[in-house]
Amino acid sequence: MRAAQNVLTRLLVRDIRGLRRLIRPDRLQDSVPVWMSAVRALIEQYGAASAVLASDFYERQRASANVPGHFDAEAAPPAPDEQVENSLRWATKDLWETDAEQEAFDVRLAQAEQRAEAVAQKLVADQGRATTRQAVDRDREAVAYARAAALGGCAFCKLMASRGAVYKNARTAGRDANEKFTGDASVVKFHDNCHCVIVPVFRGQQFELSAHAAEWDRIYREFAAPYPGDQLRRFRRALADNGHLPVL
Repeated sequence: MRAAQNVLTRLLVRDIRGLRRLIRPDRLQDSVPVWMSAVRALIEQYGAASAVLASDFYERQRASANVPGHFDAEAAPPAPDEQVENSLRWATKDLWETDAEQEAFDVRLAQAEQRAEAVAQKLVADQGRATTRQAVDRDREAVAYARAAALGGCAFCKLMASRGAVYKNARTAGRDANEKFTGDASVVKFHDNCHCVIVPVFRGQQFELSAHAAEWDRIYREFAAPYPGDQLRRFRRALADNGHLPVL
């Protein structure tokens, strides 16, 4: 599933970069909205593909678990227009700075494009992840889902993945994992350029952490768990010390 989503991301980034020519330094007021409309269309196109991939993945996982009966994992809807609009406005916010030097503008344009790629990736991946989540919510044979983090993922994602198949609602997921990921949204929070995927767990299945996730859990329990309020920072440092993160 992650490999398929990564292919989508590469194609998405390629297509966004192909739209750079639409932004005209001498006509920002006219050209940036045109560029944003084109990027929105790409997000809609790739988001739909992400949802279809997730739907197929869910149904294959269900079949491989020998779950009785038939279940259609419906594709989740795209992100609200307002969310997409706000994300792209944030990505391009620095383009409007007054600077006559072309080099300075080129730098800001490259930064805006990089931010746009990141928010677009999240919106596209989130539509796939939402497809799996809503299927778990609707499917009576689904009991939870686990978060599977990439080996190159950040400390937060690895911490969430190490918790196993606890994700069904905010109560089971734990409201206090991080102040930015609390409340009912704590089970659905993913950051830009996050490549975590959601793995459904069905009734009768015995979920086990991968070898990597089990090691992340060991590191957390040994080096971070005993220090409330400082756990994520200590976990991040311990991961780096044990070769699971680059030292920053």
